[in-house]
Amino acid sequence: MAHYIAIIEDAGPDDAVGVWFPDLPGCVSGGDDVDEALESAPEAIAFYAQELTEDGRELPPPRTLAELEADPEFADDIRNHTVALIEWPPLADPTE
Repeated sequence: MAHYIAIIEDAGPDDAVGVWFPDLPGCVSGGDDVDEALESAPEAIAFYAQELTEDGRELPPPRTLAELEADPEFADDIRNHTVALIEWPPLADPTE
C-alpha cells in the first residue's frame, strides 16, 4: 500500500484549508478545516487516478518525505507547512 505526501495549507481560522500532492500535479483537496480537507483527500486522488486512466496513464509512484525534502521544488513547502500521509488505495472506496 502506497502513501502519498500531502501538503496542508491552512489559510487561517476563517478560511478553507487546502491539501495538495507534490507527486500528483493538479490534484487538490479542500475543506472548511484540516480534518475535512484530509477526509476528502483520497477522493481527490481517486478522481485524479481516474483521469489518468482515461488518458492511458497510471499514478506515479509516491516519493518518500526525505526524497521530497531533497527536491528544491518542494523543500520550502514541506518546511513551511504541515504534511500528512494519505494512504492509497484507501481501505474503503472514497467515491462511495
